Amino acid sequence: MSASIDTGSSYSKVYRLIEWRRYKEALEEAKALISEDPDDADAYAVLAQVFLHMDRYADALKWTARSLTLDPENKVAWYVRACAFYESGDFRHLPELIDDALRVDPREPMYFYLQANLSLRKKKFQDARTWISQALAIQSENALFLSFAAYAEALMNDDERSRELERQALRLNDESPHVFLHLGWAASQRSEHDKEAEFMKNAVRLDPENGQIRAEYLESLQRGYLLYRIFLYPIKLVRRLKPWQIFLAWFVFFIVFRPLLFLMIILYVASHWGTKLLVRYKVFGWGRR
Repeated sequence: MSASIDTGSSYSKVYRLIEWRRYKEALEEAKALISEDPDDADAYAVLAQVFLHMDRYADALKWTARSLTLDPENKVAWYVRACAFYESGDFRHLPELIDDALRVDPREPMYFYLQANLSLRKKKFQDARTWISQALAIQSENALFLSFAAYAEALMNDDERSRELERQALRLNDESPHVFLHLGWAASQRSEHDKEAEFMKNAVRLDPENGQIRAEYLESLQRGYLLYRIFLYPIKLVRRLKPWQIFLAWFVFFIVFRPLLFLMIILYVASHWGTKLLVRYKVFGWGRR
């Protein structure tokens, strides 16, 4: 995380414990700081930061609220609050919160990164590119931002630029699972499935408890089978269409090519479950359910 209290202060021990992933000890240290000064907004912000790392988002939001009550312009509290909203999936209120946070700290690149993610979720790829470019303008050598930019460029079909950003991200990557996750998505979008599987393998190695990363790794192995990719290709094309285009195409196929449409659906389902079983056998063997 880029936002922090001055590490030369009494908070440095908390940040060292966070870096070492000794979160329970970090909690105790943060609570001790609050006991020493119950009106210290920074102490509550640091406590919230520890809870954020523990994926306890409700607690993180609770203590950022306490911090901001004492100091409405506490940069760390705003930062943690924005990240907690994003990680907990509260995307509806996040844009307004980011606007407020940017008024307090207009040079925090993570806010532009979060905006880029929101744009991507809405399939506004050009907006996502603009937001992540703003993040990189502030912090150009950030592997997370570069990997996201590589994915955004792949979605915009600029494969060469995507590969260049991938190389930069790999040069700077400090073994972050989310960097490999973004690079895996970018490689998949460029139809580089061997590279995708390797990136996802690294991501799951670094964060084996993350359910999303595990699922992405298994899907990357599934896409390694040519038969599955053949039937997956029309679906990838459909995802790029607007709703009215999808409806029109479906109507035409249903009327004109009805038998072929049903056959394709059957073959796709067969290839999906067949390759899924092969992947599970490859990873877990037949004995594990």
